Amino acid sequence: MSVEEIKSRITDALNPAELEVIDNSSAHAGHAGMQSGGGHYHVIVVAEVFAEKSLVQRHQLVYQALGNMMKQEIHALGLDASTPQEKK
Repeated sequence: MSVEEIKSRITDALNPAELEVIDNSSAHAGHAGMQSGGGHYHVIVVAEVFAEKSLVQRHQLVYQALGNMMKQEIHALGLDASTPQEKK
């Protein structure tokens, strides 16, 4: 699993103004999700596409961008999703 693959998928789908992907997997060594190969990540994404969307809708857009990665490669995903106007 690659941080770069996560960034690429989110960038392609959401065209973010800002994007940071933090791999927290090493802090979860021995966790059941790690044993099956799934990583723990935190994503900070700022995108205009989130305007007038609820928090749930914003998260759904990110999950859709990541697609099948959410089934195995990603065990846990923390999200901060905001618009450029909210980030100021």
